[in-house]
Amino acid sequence: MKPITITDENFDAEVINSDKPVLIDFWAVWCGPCRMIAPIVEELAVEYSGKLKIGKLDVDNNQQTSIKFGVRSIPTLLIFKDGKLKDTIIGAVPKAQIVNKLNAVL
Repeated sequence: MKPITITDENFDAEVINSDKPVLIDFWAVWCGPCRMIAPIVEELAVEYSGKLKIGKLDVDNNQQTSIKFGVRSIPTLLIFKDGKLKDTIIGAVPKAQIVNKLNAVL
């Protein structure tokens, strides 16, 4: 199970209208800390398969969504449930910190 690609175009369908909570990793190709957190996001996609939707949004190609949610530094992880933003994690944080926040919305 791989993270899905979230874009400005599919954001509402994949995130706002999702029947499961969604974790989105806002990242960019040139971002070092984003590369550090990427394997964690991929592990979570496998571990939470069926319970949670996990996606990645490239901020350079999808600026509209990044601006809408005030993403100023990356990596930023946003957690949505029932179409609403429930939590925000900024920076390359340990996996345990992300898991705690995910379990809080499940």
